[in-house]
Amino acid sequence: MSAKNETVLYSQLQPWTTVAVDPCMEQVAGPPMPVRIGQCYQTPRPHPWRPTLGYENVEVMPLPSQPATNAIIDPCYTPQGMATEPLKFPNLVTGFERNPAHAARAALYTRYTPLEWTQNNLRNYNESDTNRNYSERLRGEFIRVMRETDEKTSQGQREVGRRLGERITDLTFWRNEGRTELERLLTETDLLQESKRNLEKAISDIEGPIHIAQECLYQRENRQGIDLVHDNPEQSLLKELETYRNAQERLKCLYTKIKNQLMNQRAAQHELETDVRSKEGALGIDNMCHQLNNFSKGINYYGGIEKYDPTVSTIQTWAENSNRIIQRSQSERGKSAQMRSDTENLINTVATEVWDAWSNTNNSLARRAAETLEAKSKLQMHLHKIQQEIFDIEKNIELLKKAIMDKSNPMKVAHTRLEARSHRKNVELCRDMAQERLVKEVVDMQDSIEYLHRKLQEAEAQHQQLLKIRSNLESDLHHKRKVYGNETIIPHYCDN
Repeated sequence: MSAKNETVLYSQLQPWTTVAVDPCMEQVAGPPMPVRIGQCYQTPRPHPWRPTLGYENVEVMPLPSQPATNAIIDPCYTPQGMATEPLKFPNLVTGFERNPAHAARAALYTRYTPLEWTQNNLRNYNESDTNRNYSERLRGEFIRVMRETDEKTSQGQREVGRRLGERITDLTFWRNEGRTELERLLTETDLLQESKRNLEKAISDIEGPIHIAQECLYQRENRQGIDLVHDNPEQSLLKELETYRNAQERLKCLYTKIKNQLMNQRAAQHELETDVRSKEGALGIDNMCHQLNNFSKGINYYGGIEKYDPTVSTIQTWAENSNRIIQRSQSERGKSAQMRSDTENLINTVATEVWDAWSNTNNSLARRAAETLEAKSKLQMHLHKIQQEIFDIEKNIELLKKAIMDKSNPMKVAHTRLEARSHRKNVELCRDMAQERLVKEVVDMQDSIEYLHRKLQEAEAQHQQLLKIRSNLESDLHHKRKVYGNETIIPHYCDN
């Protein structure tokens, strides 16, 4: 008997997702087949609420044939026109192929009556109607549940999107507040740094008058005889020296306070920068999450992620922390503004006191010197000019040194810019106009510093020459004083 082709139907249940899920096949008709079928012809346009039906052509092999050896059929006698092989009938009881005699004998042993056959059919019909009705109710329930779950999912996504938008608004507000406060704090820090530099300059400027006052006291000890008198110039020098030291002590005390305030402001600045960076990172993540949808790339399953809670703060503590950081920065800015005002007032007060002390001392020395310079006016005039020139050249030397020191920070800035631009990636490491200008700026500043150093050497050489000339004049004046018996008084010079 030749092989036959029989169509077998399958139902393939479609999962909600195809990520790492094997297709679930369920056989609905035909003999048992392997679980995984071959090429399956699916019905077109499958729906998510209906299973996909498929069919496959399979080959049904006939039952094993057995030769008939019954004596009723003579295999040797073959009439004309008859087949040479005997007829084969399947046995309804045993399933084996037998001859017609066996098939006829099997028909005598039937088990059921027509009434039972009819009742069995009616039972099958009723069972079919009942299951179909139940299946229809189930399908309606499935559609309702699917619509409800879809609506619930969509509503949940809309609610999450709205909450993410509110969160982005809050983050943007506090991020902007932090940035604004950080800019104000940096500006205030720069102003306080400037006040600190002014204090340093004021403290260093007092050193010169202190040394001059001490030098004057020391030089006045060289007076001889009756000239060793506790006169007004000496009292003014002692009072001036005390005024300088008290002023310097107050400036140093305020300088220490400013250093501590700068440390507090740097701590507040660090908190603000950390908070702003954290909010910018969170804002980027929330913006990405707010833009995700069901068709975005990169979405995936993360098993148990809903049970993992990495949060460390609540809405209240988060807002309180941001508000606390900003309030601390505002408080530090208020203290810094007060210190800047105190610094300016103290510098003005100290400058007035120093000027008054210097003026009193200088006036006393001038009156004292006028009594002894009548006979030596011409020589003293030259000495005064030399000393004034020494004073001017010393000022110029200090200005030259300061000019050289002022080139340090611009040189550092240029070097830092060049070093930072050397970290550009790939083709961005370009010798552009900015790079060439930075290199030229460094070369120009190096030339300027070298030129200033040459001028400084010339000024120092000239300063030494002036000192030498002054020494010669003083030596000559000393001899003349001995000759004429005049007293020697060293005038008091102080930087304004």
